[in-house]
Amino acid sequence: MHKMDNVTVKNHWQDVYSNKPVTDTSWFQENAELSIRLIEQTGAGSASHIIDVGGGASPLVDGLLACGFLHITVLDISAAALRVAQERLGSRSSQVAWLETDITTVSLPQHQFDVWHDRAVFHFLTRAEDRARYVETVQYAVKPGGHVIVATFDLDGPNRCSGLETMRYSPETLHGEFGNAFELVQSIPELHKTPFGTDQKFIYCYCRKH
Repeated sequence: MHKMDNVTVKNHWQDVYSNKPVTDTSWFQENAELSIRLIEQTGAGSASHIIDVGGGASPLVDGLLACGFLHITVLDISAAALRVAQERLGSRSSQVAWLETDITTVSLPQHQFDVWHDRAVFHFLTRAEDRARYVETVQYAVKPGGHVIVATFDLDGPNRCSGLETMRYSPETLHGEFGNAFELVQSIPELHKTPFGTDQKFIYCYCRKH
């Protein structure tokens, strides 16, 4: 399996978001309806701290603001991706904390977040050490009793995306990456229709941190 260092990964995603409209990316969603529904299901209130990992240009932040959430952090490795969302939000972007960083190397505050959300980042972590570092960061940064929502390609999903190899998961294997410190509350399959008419099978897993 081809391995990319962190600088190469950062440059790859910077190029992706700099060279094509976000509406032409395979993961583009007009809205993040399922993610919003799962976040609301956690019981999070307006004062809850929510982080969207790999949120970049995602419309999730728009939906969270519309729902009245006051403490939203969007983390992405690509400044170009973050800029897409910031420009779309205009003056509302000042209500959001933006982090341009790599999730496998970032240091986040301890027990900062009530809800951790990630759609389509974890499945790009093909190295076991990167996945272990990611899970350690979740354990450190999410409050006890907090909520973790991670969406990856399903077992029948693509094994490559945007020119990169991906991992594929069942609810059981995805939960297995996180371990017994997390309770699997719910899993939901999603058939995502790409902007160019192909299907991608995702699995959303909602876990609660013990």
